[in-house]
Amino acid sequence: MNAPEDASPTVAIVGTGQIGAVHVECARRAGATVVGLVGSSPDRAQAKATAWGVPVVYSGLEELLEQPDIDVVHIASPNHVHASQAIAVASAGKHIICEKPMALDSASAGAMVDAAQAAGVVHATCFNFRFYPLMHEAHAMMLSGELGEPRFLTGSYHQDWLFEDTDWNWRLDSERAGDLRSVADIGSHWLDLMSWISGRRVTEVCADLHTFIPVRYRPHGEVETFSGASAAGGEPVSIDTDDAASVLLRLEGGARGSFSVSQVSAGRKNDLRFELAGSQRALMWSSEASDTLWIGRRGRTSEVLLKDPVHLSDEARSVAFYPGGHVEGYAEAFTAFFASVYDDVARGGPAAAPRYPTFVDGYHGACVADAIRASAASGAWTEVRY
Repeated sequence: MNAPEDASPTVAIVGTGQIGAVHVECARRAGATVVGLVGSSPDRAQAKATAWGVPVVYSGLEELLEQPDIDVVHIASPNHVHASQAIAVASAGKHIICEKPMALDSASAGAMVDAAQAAGVVHATCFNFRFYPLMHEAHAMMLSGELGEPRFLTGSYHQDWLFEDTDWNWRLDSERAGDLRSVADIGSHWLDLMSWISGRRVTEVCADLHTFIPVRYRPHGEVETFSGASAAGGEPVSIDTDDAASVLLRLEGGARGSFSVSQVSAGRKNDLRFELAGSQRALMWSSEASDTLWIGRRGRTSEVLLKDPVHLSDEARSVAFYPGGHVEGYAEAFTAFFASVYDDVARGGPAAAPRYPTFVDGYHGACVADAIRASAASGAWTEVRY
């Protein structure tokens, strides 16, 4: 069912973890009505629904898809079920927002693209970092030619929430999360952001993956992401996914780059940072200081641009909620992202050139991940096959 243009969309969420809570909150802030929830078990789902004020718990995805009044399904479940769930949602004619990584491999991601396009539904992948206002500003600067040609893209995405051997989450289970962890979980954000801002896709990679904590201790029961819960005294489990990685990049048009990802860097809570060196100017940004963008120049003083809608481009201003000096971050980026998707839902289908990352962008990310996996195994430069 398509939402009429004068009505807010009705939304159901699949997933009851930390990111599910983000989807509930930010969907509401973006104007949607959250009507139902699906979880891994009825008891867990009911507890979360009560805490989040969601009125209905469905027995499963099948029951959810039978509801004619649901316009959009947000998929915030573990990675291994994204593809089957998204294809089912598309087949039911409902619009889809899916968490990243979109799928465990590019073949599954491609099947998701095919299903969504065949059904004519709106489809989006949760690369929410694009919707920080200063990231829209960086994108506008590149499109205007202000930065010149992109030459060198460097950066990192570092966290510490898996620093201890007693830290645990389902993302450590390769059967549920896939055999790439830090690269797929957080590296996918960095790669998408850099490709979008620079306008260049990655063509080749050379990757080194490493597991610093080969044995971890799994607690009894589920542990939510960033919960800080300890598994001291838990069951020892061998880990077969990457705690950290370093990747060299070659991109379209001759650009070069490199980035690192880590989930074991003490003190780094959620720090995505990049420096993009263009032929005219350079940019540097960190998500832990999200309201400032450094602009580097040769021959005159460099500057720090503060997020202030008065001084931003029309593109960046369109996703800024508050005046200058009022910090916008993680939740606002999700809210602006969802609102952009819901605009197309209200129109009844995807725009010719959507303003948000689609399943096609998620597929491109899966293709790069495939190449990183292959490169790490061979120790050689590996072509990205889109």
